[in-house]
Amino acid sequence: MTGIVAVLVILLLYGVSLYNRLVSLRQSAKEGWSGIDVQLKRRSNLVPNLVETVKGYATHEKQLFEEVTELRAKTSAASSTNADGRQELEGQLSTALMRIFAVSEAYPELQADKTFIELQKSLSELENQIQMARRYYNGTVRELNTTVQSFPSNIVANTFGFAEDNYYEVEHVVERQVPGVKFD
Repeated sequence: MTGIVAVLVILLLYGVSLYNRLVSLRQSAKEGWSGIDVQLKRRSNLVPNLVETVKGYATHEKQLFEEVTELRAKTSAASSTNADGRQELEGQLSTALMRIFAVSEAYPELQADKTFIELQKSLSELENQIQMARRYYNGTVRELNTTVQSFPSNIVANTFGFAEDNYYEVEHVVERQVPGVKFD
């Protein structure tokens, strides 16, 4: 009888341990998403200064500036809990920002403008921080998803409603393209 009780106690403790691990992983994934959200908001706050600086030199690019301003407003208003929708909007904003930098290459005076150089440097640093936050988030999501799918933790996960989370993936075409190399 005591052997059966001992086995049940061990199973109960193991189940509690699995439950606590799942809770910890879910919280780590939320923390990871929060880190991405903070960096994306910082980038969003930089966008108006960048647009105004480039606008002073490239006045005929009005449609691009309007698009970037509209996308910034959408990303700022997007829910930080809806990862899928937010990823899509952020991808569109990243693509539009890349187009602004492409346009800026046609204006040597702009390339020499100290404000533009500082904004470009800040944006580059933010993009690196966003990439690090994405890596952290995706790592925690991988761990959570593995635990949710693995036996016997999947029994505890299903019992208590733990679900897999989605990875933060690049949504804009420019970053998915592999650069072509040609030797003539």
